[in-house]
Amino acid sequence: MIFSQRLDLRQSQALVMTPQLQQAIKLLQLSSQELNQFIDSELETNPLLDRDEGGDEGAEAPPSAQESGGDAEITTEAAGSDGDGRLDFGGDPAAWQSAKPRLGPMEEVPGLDRTPSRPKTLREHLLEQLAVDIADPVDRLIGAELVEMVDEAGYLAGDLAELAVRLGCPTARAEMVLSRLQQCDPAGIGARDLRECLGLQLKERNRLDPAMQALLDHLPLLASRDGAGLMRLCGVDAEDLAEMVAEIKALDPKPGLAFDPVLATPVVPEVLLRALPNGDWAVELNGETLPRVLVNRRYYAEISGKSRAKPEREYIAERLRQANWLAKALHQRATTIIKVAREIVRQQDGFFRHGVQHLRPLVLRDIAAEIGMHESTVSRVTANKYIATPRGLFELKYFFTAAVASATGGDALSAEAVRFRIKALIDTEQAAILSDDRLVTLLRRDGVAVARRTVAKYREAMHIPSSVQRRRDHASFLA
Repeated sequence: MIFSQRLDLRQSQALVMTPQLQQAIKLLQLSSQELNQFIDSELETNPLLDRDEGGDEGAEAPPSAQESGGDAEITTEAAGSDGDGRLDFGGDPAAWQSAKPRLGPMEEVPGLDRTPSRPKTLREHLLEQLAVDIADPVDRLIGAELVEMVDEAGYLAGDLAELAVRLGCPTARAEMVLSRLQQCDPAGIGARDLRECLGLQLKERNRLDPAMQALLDHLPLLASRDGAGLMRLCGVDAEDLAEMVAEIKALDPKPGLAFDPVLATPVVPEVLLRALPNGDWAVELNGETLPRVLVNRRYYAEISGKSRAKPEREYIAERLRQANWLAKALHQRATTIIKVAREIVRQQDGFFRHGVQHLRPLVLRDIAAEIGMHESTVSRVTANKYIATPRGLFELKYFFTAAVASATGGDALSAEAVRFRIKALIDTEQAAILSDDRLVTLLRRDGVAVARRTVAKYREAMHIPSSVQRRRDHASFLA
């Protein structure tokens, strides 16, 4: 075998992901809240960027996101231009400013007497009670550690034996302090499971008798509505069991949430859909979610003329390039979102006019092919983006569903439409509970070809119990 060396020249093409391209791709998948946080960080680091408040004459606005041409049925009303190059997202900025109440010098900061008090947290509430109830400093320390182990629902999230080892105290002493904690308000706090939580509340009401304890020890039977088994185990008749169950239902399974409630994060739509008088649809971006940034060229001209050192000039030039790029990237993001939303509305016109039963099967590839973009771009655009429609608020990804074949050979149905039909059939059932096999028969009669396992999968995804469980629920609990 002979080895030799040679020099070859080859030509190839490759996609190079520049940092700015990577950042532009990242902007596409950000939600409106995440995007505004990103803009805030850019405004802090780039002196050439300003927020568009509608009154800076020395700043240059990004290009208009106005869409032109396209489908005659849908009017795309993205951010329009107000004539001087500055984006107009609806309304007169000067009117916005004049509408805002202006406070006098003495009214800008409210006095202490008008400052609303902060509600106590669960941790603060428990520590205050332990400070009064426990005098021993060692027990107070153990109690403080136990409070730190209580989760937001009020349960003890941790092993008591591990805590005792960590603090170097006997497990029995930790148990004793835990029992003191479990006597605090709200009732049921510091429990290690649901049975103990409900038992503590019943004990506080002086209702934890042997029959009730037996009921708590067999909560799975209560969940499965096995009335006969519970009556046998608790040694009570039907009337007594009914009263016990009513008492259980009146208890709070998560007592800690009364102090630290879980706040729902409001969803703000990025796209608005409204019907026009002629029956067409108007698709427009929500101006409240779109960040407005301007490149302050007046300030750039001022500081660039005073800069003499090369590092200063390079820094200013780099900040200008970054500001210009961000303005263009935001414009491109808005344009891409409106293109994707417009095509989704066109494809799902039947849904918006007639309801979920007319939702069409749709995949990312269908939208990408129509607007000339890659599937990954469409996927990023539809992530964490919502559209407000006359039928409600929907995530853009909601409109992408798998296809279910038609039993009559017609157009395929979307999986979401099939789920809607299954739920509608179950909601209308009376004494005759529909099994999964019966649902398959009824769906085929309506022209939907679906297997029994698919019906079961869709039913479980909607958290609808089986026909056996629904039959038990429908019957009298203690019959």
